[in-house]
Amino acid sequence: MFNGKTKISISAPQAEVDELGFLSSLQGTNYDWHEHEADGELAVDVIQTNEEVIVQSAMAGANPDDIGLHLQNDLLTIRGRRVSYPLQNANEAHQEIYWGKFSRSIVLPCEVRYELAGATYKNGLLTIILPKRVADSKIKIMVIDD
Repeated sequence: MFNGKTKISISAPQAEVDELGFLSSLQGTNYDWHEHEADGELAVDVIQTNEEVIVQSAMAGANPDDIGLHLQNDLLTIRGRRVSYPLQNANEAHQEIYWGKFSRSIVLPCEVRYELAGATYKNGLLTIILPKRVADSKIKIMVIDD
């Protein structure tokens, strides 16, 4: 499904990290998340198929090593940063691109199987694939007679 594209780790709840072999809580990113500057917000698309929830976000200029994903229950958080490389002997005439830290938390529309989740970052587009958890629709209800 990911065809050798850059992979990005999704961290599982701490109790299951060792069993599943995932990185814990954004481990391996290249900078300190505790810096005291406001984060820029990402635009995201959340798409559903019968089997998956797909989250996409354009983040051109971000280094994959500076992108972290964290999934806790139904809340997906994307964090990262884009670094500007100013030209020498040049002044900005107009600036609209956000440079610096960014983050976005998304409440997912259904339960997902985080242990099967995967992500790619190609040509500035982050795509996160989250297989849906299939719920048992046959629930026996006990009737109690007063």
